[in-house]
Amino acid sequence: KQDLFLYFLEYIVMVRKNLSSVIVKKFVPARKSKSRKGDNGIVLVVGGSYIYHGAPVLSSIAALRCGTDLVYTSVPKINVTPTRAISPNLIVIPLVDQKLTRGAVNKLVGALPTNLDSATIGMGLAIQEKNALLLLVKSLLDRDVRLSLDASALIPEVLPILANKNVVVTPHAGEFKRLFGDFPSDSKNDRIRLVEKNAKKYGITILLKGETDVISNGSTTYLYEKKIPAMTVGGTGDVLSGLVAGMLSKNRNPLESAAAATFINGLAGKAVQKKLGLHITSMDLLDEIPTVMKPFDRIV
Repeated sequence: KQDLFLYFLEYIVMVRKNLSSVIVKKFVPARKSKSRKGDNGIVLVVGGSYIYHGAPVLSSIAALRCGTDLVYTSVPKINVTPTRAISPNLIVIPLVDQKLTRGAVNKLVGALPTNLDSATIGMGLAIQEKNALLLLVKSLLDRDVRLSLDASALIPEVLPILANKNVVVTPHAGEFKRLFGDFPSDSKNDRIRLVEKNAKKYGITILLKGETDVISNGSTTYLYEKKIPAMTVGGTGDVLSGLVAGMLSKNRNPLESAAAATFINGLAGKAVQKKLGLHITSMDLLDEIPTVMKPFDRIV
């Protein structure tokens, strides 16, 4: 009886909402008609490896497509030439080593612009030293850069640094287990409670990816039921990470940015699936982002 009482008390205190266009429109900042380059967000993307060269590219272009002004893409030196060849829109900063090392982080931090707004780290990233990742995360947080962490950046050692900071983590179920120690079950309610518990414990925003995306900062939770089977294709999570960072660069609120990114990613996925059926690629999502974002555009 006591457990049941606590459950209902928790539900009453916790705000839970299904995402909608009306909600998300409030999360997408208007653009000033007299704004200059850089006023609408400057993003850093750190990712990639010998095998996964495409992941940081997908994230970088997604950030640009959602309206960010500038994106700096930092990849291992072995990936620099193909990354530059994919798009002239990317400002590529080479990591001096093939994997993330302390030396590579120190040189990267020294090369970054001082007015960086947000960063996303981990997509396809090969990490040689865990301490290198911790150094990078701490250095960016010390600059008041909003962070989104994904994939290989989701390790338990990073949690003490993230505690009560403006950070979004975007795990799938397996990465959630590695990061927090608990594997999310198939029960929707259990997944929600598990996300809320850890978000509150560490003072961060968690975006648990799945059939229903669960986004929570421990006091407010947004749910987005996708039902988009075509989005099992590789790279859609990288697009999402780029959208989170892009939104963070303009709306500095982690929960609102993660919620908006989830919704926009889903809208793009639905639109592409309607056009192409189950035969999509993540690059198709990138092309659709501007169209699905038009209803949220405002100029003041």
